[in-house]
Amino acid sequence: MRIKFLKPFYLSIFVFILVSCDFKNGSQAAIPDSAPKFSRVNLSYNDTTDPVCKQMIYNLDTFYQRQVLAGFNGSVLVGYKGKILYERYYGVSQKESGAKWTSESQSQLASTSKTLTSGAILLLKDKGLLAFDDLVTKYIPNFPYQDLTIRMLLNHRSGLPDYIKFVSKPIEKKYLDNDDVLNWFATKQPKQNFKTNTAFRYSNSNYAILASIVESISGMKFKYFMKRFLFTPIGMDNTFVIDPSEERICTATFCYNYKWQIEPDMHYDGVVGDKGVYSTVKDLYKWDQALYSGKFIKPSTLKEAYSPYSFEKPGIKNYGLGWRTLNYPDGVNIIYHNGWWHGNNTCFYRFIQDNFTIIVLGNRFNRNIYRQPQQIYNIVMGSMFSGDELETEE
Repeated sequence: MRIKFLKPFYLSIFVFILVSCDFKNGSQAAIPDSAPKFSRVNLSYNDTTDPVCKQMIYNLDTFYQRQVLAGFNGSVLVGYKGKILYERYYGVSQKESGAKWTSESQSQLASTSKTLTSGAILLLKDKGLLAFDDLVTKYIPNFPYQDLTIRMLLNHRSGLPDYIKFVSKPIEKKYLDNDDVLNWFATKQPKQNFKTNTAFRYSNSNYAILASIVESISGMKFKYFMKRFLFTPIGMDNTFVIDPSEERICTATFCYNYKWQIEPDMHYDGVVGDKGVYSTVKDLYKWDQALYSGKFIKPSTLKEAYSPYSFEKPGIKNYGLGWRTLNYPDGVNIIYHNGWWHGNNTCFYRFIQDNFTIIVLGNRFNRNIYRQPQQIYNIVMGSMFSGDELETEE
């Protein structure tokens, strides 16, 4: 099958971005990394009735027909300047019941949840309730690392080991929670991977601790804070923080491995902040657009969040405060986060200079999902052209 998109736009390069974890049997595995290439997005259309936009929709539908045949099961949204250009739902959210993916099907965001945990911290900062360079011990007095700041948790420069590699299943209960993670650090006091703020190393521990800081400051459980101060004000009515000990929300998707076997809950599922948010592509687009408004989080605070902080290794890839970044020499900046937890794969790409967004969620393990932002970008940009210019083999 042939697909139409633009030859000059880097057709040989696909996205495999480092994301959080494959947590089979509690082990961590990274997604292969490569160098994507994007440029500015300046579409000649932003209305789905436009003939060029119709061609783009046709090209994306053709592309996703192939993805479904290759195992894709999930949802996708493409937005431009506040308008949804493309929104589709493929396959089943719960195979056993035959429930289809719909606009209300919430799936586990995995490490894309970190963007929302960061949002909670940024919001508290704007309210004057914390500062990025506050010591963690100000809010968690028994925390054993005296020189770590909130900023170092946000940008993964704390050196803290990843709890998922070390914390054992509790004997007395089914699930760990964030207090258990804090207690493990307080009692075991594991050695840091490197001296504080001398390197970058992605660690889920950082965001579990950030969720605990939110709880310490607000006096409420993380899930309630997120609902009251983020999800509800933004209108994210189909978004919630999971509590695996409670009855499952009926519209939440199940997660599957590539053989369509359910990925069972494990003892790490009770820890949130690093993962644990369930949402939809439309709700994530509301989150995306709220960040452009300047009303929810101050532009000056977002500027800090989108800035790169780690320069030990050369290259375009970096990490801000809750967001991965692609910083090209020509000034193009992409703000994004991927995720991987059980069978869930997620992509959230934000071309913030152009208000262009790509969101992909899947609940059946499919590594190819991480290639889709580059492929979608190629198709959307290629739709501005027509005829033989667009013909190419994928």
